[in-house]
Amino acid sequence: MAENLNTDESARGDAAGDRVLYGCMGLGGSWEPDHPYGPDDIDVAEAAVEAALDSGITTFDHADIYRHGKAEAVFGEVLARTPGLRERITLQTKCGIRLGGEDGPGWYDLRGPSIVRRVEESLARLRTDVIDVLLLHRPDPLADPDETAGALMSLHRQGLVRAFGVSNMGAPQITALQARLDVPLVANQLEMSLHSRDWVEAGILLNTPAYASNGFPFGTLEHCRDHGIRLQAWGALAQGRFTGRQSTAAEHATAQLLADLARKKDTTPETILLWWLARHPARIAPVIGSARPDRIRACRDAAVREPDLTHEEWYQLWITARAAPLP
Repeated sequence: MAENLNTDESARGDAAGDRVLYGCMGLGGSWEPDHPYGPDDIDVAEAAVEAALDSGITTFDHADIYRHGKAEAVFGEVLARTPGLRERITLQTKCGIRLGGEDGPGWYDLRGPSIVRRVEESLARLRTDVIDVLLLHRPDPLADPDETAGALMSLHRQGLVRAFGVSNMGAPQITALQARLDVPLVANQLEMSLHSRDWVEAGILLNTPAYASNGFPFGTLEHCRDHGIRLQAWGALAQGRFTGRQSTAAEHATAQLLADLARKKDTTPETILLWWLARHPARIAPVIGSARPDRIRACRDAAVREPDLTHEEWYQLWITARAAPLP
């Protein structure tokens, strides 16, 4: 991503590039803020990056809070070790969450000066001069949207950030922010998986009693699809609930179905799980977060092959995981 992006279409294309993204939250050692990372943590990060690249994944997703900044820092160490790597990848990071500590709970912060400061800190940790995509991590109820947008546009004009997106936001929030920006929002990262199914069930539970307990902002999928905003799914592997950590009857049944389909398609259960997301017409890009090279490589087919699930197989997975028929 060495060249500058000067058009809206270029920005959209970069954010939408990979079928699968690698989430770097698991890199950087301990979550304890006073526990520094060491050489072993850099080696773990380097092995994860190599496994992702070997699997056809070139977009790496960060946040300033991951491991209190240490995830970005070890990734920067890997970039420094590997000349030419930066030009081969897309770097995405997020800001807007402040972690709590002994002095009090955490909070959200999308004030303009705070956004600029966090981006400058991320650039330093990542050892790069530009972030390809910056996501606003969570909505901040106290933020002035004009100030937030002004900070983003300033970063863009300075060449410090090429494109912008959001995370954990619904259609009205996206619309309000987009109205104040001169560049298109290119991504919205939400929790989406075969386990966290509110995103798909919101569209079928309307006019049923179960709709009241569905927390997904209705219409967000359709808004993103209609406006060219790439949906990115965090938690896409469902924390291993269907690929090794089953605890309920539905999870065991789903794991068996995934294994059967994987044998039939000559791939892995992890790939089938990610294909279930990617098969949806909203163009969902799963984000995988394991630091284990073997688990990363198990997702390779999802990164390099079109989803190979029939209409019926997709529904079979959904109904098995929800352990109930559709309404």
